[in-house]
Amino acid sequence: MEVDVDDDLLQAPSDQEYPVLERQPSYYNPLNTFVCAKGERKHYQQQYADIYFLRLAKLKPAVEAIAHEEWKDFEIAGEKVRRIDRVLDVRQGELSWVAGTVYMEMPLKPNILDDISKDHWISAPPPREKFLSPTGQDQIMLEDESGRLRLIGTTLQLSILVTGCIIAVMGTENADGDFEVVDLKVPDLPRQPQRWERDEGSAILSSSASKKRKSNAVEKRIQGGKVAIVSGLRISSDRGDTMTLDLLMEYLLGEACGPADQAEVSRISRLIIAGNSIAEGTPLAVREEEKKASKRYGYDSSAYNHAPTTHLDNFLATLLPSLPITLIPGETDPANVSMPQQPLHPAMLPRSRNYCAMPGSSEPGWFDSVTNPWEGDVDGWRMMGTGGQPIDDVFKYVEGDDRLEMMESLLRWRCGAPTAPDTLWSYPFQDRDPFIIEECPHVYFVGNQPRYDTMVIDGPAGQTVRLICVPVFRHTGEVVLLDTDTLETEIVRFTVYEDKS
Repeated sequence: MEVDVDDDLLQAPSDQEYPVLERQPSYYNPLNTFVCAKGERKHYQQQYADIYFLRLAKLKPAVEAIAHEEWKDFEIAGEKVRRIDRVLDVRQGELSWVAGTVYMEMPLKPNILDDISKDHWISAPPPREKFLSPTGQDQIMLEDESGRLRLIGTTLQLSILVTGCIIAVMGTENADGDFEVVDLKVPDLPRQPQRWERDEGSAILSSSASKKRKSNAVEKRIQGGKVAIVSGLRISSDRGDTMTLDLLMEYLLGEACGPADQAEVSRISRLIIAGNSIAEGTPLAVREEEKKASKRYGYDSSAYNHAPTTHLDNFLATLLPSLPITLIPGETDPANVSMPQQPLHPAMLPRSRNYCAMPGSSEPGWFDSVTNPWEGDVDGWRMMGTGGQPIDDVFKYVEGDDRLEMMESLLRWRCGAPTAPDTLWSYPFQDRDPFIIEECPHVYFVGNQPRYDTMVIDGPAGQTVRLICVPVFRHTGEVVLLDTDTLETEIVRFTVYEDKS
């Protein structure tokens, strides 16, 4: 009986050659804008008001230049507008313009009495979603070193204003001492660097060996890369909530897709995690007989659960051999609460820290634990991102829920966290305000937002900025992919079937 060779299950090895995919290289050059002093140099003895004075001194010339150019020939009923140096020098019935810092007087904003009630074990009121008063008691003030001036007028209702932003207003003071605003101006977008500008400049100024290495990197730039941005992983101690996280990990490693998709995944040159990698901590349930012996090594083991950080460490350590990662802390992560949040300490991630830069090294590591906010150059583009707290705090001041409009306003105010330190906790800087945006980014992303959204805004000097709202991965299963050639975005969604019957 003859047997057809083609039907035989045992066959010789195939001679077909399969392509070997290599991960797209990542050209990464972070900035240390938001790194705070350490040790004895970091203290809280100085006043918080210094931040507002520094911000006003830095941004007032910029907004005054825009206002002067716009209003220099403006007149009403034959009266020409004139500039006033200080807000308390405004005169009743005189058409004028003045620049200062906005302060929102809102009765529903948090106050020190809330903290006192917590210290005395009195039940504190639940956190408010909005600070807006339903009875219209909110007031908008303009202040500088001389004093405050109350602003009124329908023009204010057409603009987003929060405490801490610097503006110039034009109008007249009425008989009640209020300033009726006719028009207002903001500093608008600052200068935007050219792509690869900083990398090429650092290559010129560096040493000969480093210069040769950087110049070779500039010559070998590869087109067609992508950056994956995800936020809100919210890893907890529950092992049953890691299914979508495993799908994300397998996708980024190219293990959960076919050859065509693997080729696309190989274009992803870097993963950026934008805050809230760990869920809000909850104490472990401990039996009564274990409570007395639970305290070891200086901490109460019943109040600390190491499982979330262990899961995060395992997730990062699995990806790091194939993919460089930038980790931004968020509100629920084990970092300092006040802005700017400092990097997660590498001691919390014992497996992943092997990929960090060596102490004292000027070059970033394959795993870069950074500050929140963060800014740096990725593939030549200037990027700036946060874990979401500044936008979430601005949301409480305004009506509506257009997060992109809030992000645009922050850029045009040239301030990454205007409400700090009023309602957003912040370190009391005394010699500089790191939240001032010195150079306009090409990409501005904000993590932990209700839903994915994106748009492009333009500036007066030809600036273009891609705004990205990054959703909470734990709720949506979505990761954002940014094309580094076109700055276009797309989302990849991971879903797990749930039997609700």
